Formats: sequence, structure tokens, C-alpha cells
Amino acid sequence: MELSDLQREQDFSIAEQVNTDRLHQLFRQSVSAVIGSYLAALMLCGLCWDRFDHGDAYGWLVLLTGSTLLRIAMFVAYFRSDERERTPRRWERTYWATLVLSAGIWGAGAFVVMPADDLLAQALVMLFTVGMSVSAVSCYSAYRYMTLVSMALVLLPCTLWLLWQPTTLQVGMALAVLVFASFVARATRKMSDALEAAFRLTREMERAHNISRLAAQTDELTGLNNRRAFFERAQQLFEDCRRNHLSLCAVMLDMDHFKHINDTYGHQVGDRVLRQMGGIIGTCLRDKDVHGRLGGEEFAILLPDTSIERALEMLEALIATMPRVMTGPVHRITASLGVAAMGAGDGDLHSLMNNADKALYRAKALGRNQIAVADPA
Repeated sequence: MELSDLQREQDFSIAEQVNTDRLHQLFRQSVSAVIGSYLAALMLCGLCWDRFDHGDAYGWLVLLTGSTLLRIAMFVAYFRSDERERTPRRWERTYWATLVLSAGIWGAGAFVVMPADDLLAQALVMLFTVGMSVSAVSCYSAYRYMTLVSMALVLLPCTLWLLWQPTTLQVGMALAVLVFASFVARATRKMSDALEAAFRLTREMERAHNISRLAAQTDELTGLNNRRAFFERAQQLFEDCRRNHLSLCAVMLDMDHFKHINDTYGHQVGDRVLRQMGGIIGTCLRDKDVHGRLGGEEFAILLPDTSIERALEMLEALIATMPRVMTGPVHRITASLGVAAMGAGDGDLHSLMNNADKALYRAKALGRNQIAVADPA
């Protein structure tokens, strides 16, 4: 992939990547919260068991058990899914549905079990609902509206009921909860914006790193690997083929009479010819092949898992493509190629490339515009 292509692709997808990062954080942070909310309900019922209606408490816990198991099943499905499928489009609606169900059961259940004439039990219920809303802030901070909706579902049933009660203490508890909720609601915007900015900055830094890394490895004129990147990748490919007992062919390609093109038509035309040659190499060869511009008009190619016969077919097709693709004032552009197959005597990459280079010189000596094969010996 060329540098410009990578930049366009990453510019297009950075917003989607940020949304995916938010989703990943949401799932990672909320696993413990789901279990914690269920344990909080158990603890509240345990503390107030003598003050709650047992039938209401049992019903609440049964519903919470079902919603908790449903959410745990969702987490298991998410973490077992392929990473490419963990996208907002695939999972956000599912998460929303389970969140609304669970928070609704928690808030409605807390309202049902709260005794109408027991201030201590009412205070304990409100304490636990406030704790649940704090948990929502920490879990859903990247999704502001999830935080607000879950807080509303948990807090409002009990809070609104207390507002209409006759005692000052009950109304005071409700007002305190509403004041707390208003401060939290304002803070959630700043938290979600800060997290989104952090995710975006991380992705932009990653993109800048990838672009700079690719720029350092790419020949600016042709878009192919530069000399350093070619030999780094070629060395790895050579070792892989040697280790896995795969065939490997090395190719050296040199543009014919390139100095004459520069002297006759100028360096701008020469650069255009090199750019077009880079496009031909990048288009005609396979993804697994390694190719690069070594300097000037000289190119190198490695063809893994390829016999010498198959390599010659590919190179002949490449040469046949040149007259159809090359455009400009130069009437006839040709290239000479040398190809060598890895043999038992090629103990390192340098030996193989040297054999291909010798074959290239023989192709030039035989009149250029042809392919020469290195001596198998």
C-alpha cells in the first residue's frame, strides 16, 4: 500500500476506530459492575431483610438474577467473538437493551421493596441507589447517554416518591439525591468528551507513526520499498523460505539506456518513467512478493514459493505490460532482467542476489531487453 493510500484510508476510518475503542472500554469496564450491582442488591436485602416484604424482595432478586445472567451471556458472546466483529454496529444496541432492562429492574425493584413507613430502610435504599449511580458513571463514562439513562432508571423511582412524602427528612433526601445527580450529569459530558479526545489522540498518534514508518520504508518516487526496507524484508523472506524448504527466485531489473532518456528528455521524464515502472512492478506481482527500488534505475524482486519456470512466465508478462502502460515522449522503453533460483550453495541472501545480478549483466551483454537466468551451478 502506498503512503497516500494509507493516509486516505486512516483519515476515513479514524472516527470508526474511536467508536470501536469506546465500545471496547465499555465492555471491559462493565463486567465487574454487572456482578457488583447484583451483589449490591443482595447486600441491601440482607441488611433490610426484617424491614422488607419478603415476597417483594424475592421477586426483585429473581428478576435481577435473570437480567444479570443475560448480561453475562452477552459479555461471553462478545469476548468469544472475532475481534473484527466487535463493532459498535454489532454490539451497541444489544448493550443498550440489556442496560435498560437491568437498570430498570434495579430502580423499580428498589422502589417496590422500600417500606413506606421506615425512614432507616428508606435511607439505606437511597444510599444504595446513589452508589449504583456512581458505579454507572465509572462504567459508562465513554457513553454519556448510557450514564444518564442508567442513573435516571435507578434513582428516579425512589427519589420522586420521596419528594411527595410529608416529612422534611424524606423530601430532604430526595432533594439531596437530585442535587447530586445534577452535578454528575454535568460532569459526565466533560468525562465523555475527554475520553473521546484521548481515544482520538491515540489513534492519530498511531496513524502518524504508521505514516512516518511507511515513509521511512518507501521509495518516494516509485512507491515501492526503498533499498533498506527491501533488504530487511528480503532477509526475512529468505530465512522463511530456507526454514520451510520453499523455493525462492531473486530478480534484478535494470531499465535499458536510462541515462540516454535523462540526457535526451530531461530528469522529469526520467522520473516519470521510473514512477511508471514502479507501478507496473507493484501491479503485476503478487502480495507475497517482495520488491523495491535499489537506486537509480535498478529494481530488485524476490518471488517466494516460485519455480524458475513460473518466475520466467511472470517476468515475461511484466515485460509485455511495459509498452502498454508506459506513456510519454519516450517511444520505446525496455528493461533487462536477471533471475536466479535459490540453491544449496546460496548460504545467504547476498549470494542469491549476487547470482541474479550476474545474470542481469549477462542479459545486458546479450543485447538488453531480455531475461537471463543464472547458471544453476
